Amino acid sequence: MDILLLDALVPEAMAWLEARHSLEYRPEFADDLVSLRQAAYKTRGIIFPRQTVVTREFLDFLPKLKAVGRLHVGTDNTDLEACKERDIKVIHASSANVRSNAEYLLSCLLILYRRGVVSALMGRRHPSAQMGRELSGSTVGILGLAPTAHTLAGMLNGLGVRLIGYDPAVHHTAPIWERLRIKPVTLPELISQADAVSVQMLYASRFKGFVNDKLLAACKKNQLWVGISRSELFNEAALAAALTDGRIEACVIDGAEPRFLAETSPLHGLKNLFVTPRLGSHTREARLRSSWYVAHRMHEAVTSEKPASDSSLSAPMDLTGTSADSGSGSQWVEPEFDNR
Repeated sequence: MDILLLDALVPEAMAWLEARHSLEYRPEFADDLVSLRQAAYKTRGIIFPRQTVVTREFLDFLPKLKAVGRLHVGTDNTDLEACKERDIKVIHASSANVRSNAEYLLSCLLILYRRGVVSALMGRRHPSAQMGRELSGSTVGILGLAPTAHTLAGMLNGLGVRLIGYDPAVHHTAPIWERLRIKPVTLPELISQADAVSVQMLYASRFKGFVNDKLLAACKKNQLWVGISRSELFNEAALAAALTDGRIEACVIDGAEPRFLAETSPLHGLKNLFVTPRLGSHTREARLRSSWYVAHRMHEAVTSEKPASDSSLSAPMDLTGTSADSGSGSQWVEPEFDNR
């Protein structure tokens, strides 16, 4: 086969690829690497799910491989150096989930500001008597200017929220702050002034435990936190202490690592910590964008010559109104940031 799918594309994108290449969908191979190596010996492209790790040793068994693709953001499970040495393209939909993640963060903020609504929806006869708050007029700290923050800032500005922000990699004089209508502040100022903090920092190993005791000591009382960043960004003991003594009233984190809430973790059993299983990117629209992007890039990577024009095989418009395929061999260019 030309392309092996271990993760499902949307049906339209899968059909588009199948019209151009020999293709098989074998999700059972994701957890059976021995069978995968045997079946994919001559395969030129593989689309992997999040959990499958692509190592140097694994690539040694796939001499014909030209591309590895993933529908999710991030390349943590892929040996990028080994792929570069073998001239294997690494394809991932880096901005397909930007808007869905921004809407997830916004919805979490709204839920935390009005938790009585959640209590009522859960069928509680006497919903939480805690007085709700309005986002309008409150101060939200934007911790990290990852692409999701660009879209989220537009949403919050539209709701009348005062935005302050900090990113260790962006100087406070950078024009991006003014463009997004976020006031740049120091990290202690952000933590001490914000009513709520949204965390979408791009993770690197040097930021392990970035949210620690020293930082959280400055917390404004009853602060609310939401985040889609890697859970390694948080020092577990420091976060647990802040959640227990009232500095942080409640916290929602998407896609935390299993050990984050393990029985040995100080966060285990805390009633005001909510962890969701990577729901930020789990929308039909995000799946559509990522499927078409990966399908097109995979097609280009495994095709040795420029594909001929074929208007009968052109792809439909995606949900943003951008053509996924012009039918003339031109490429759909994924935007660096999704600010729609």
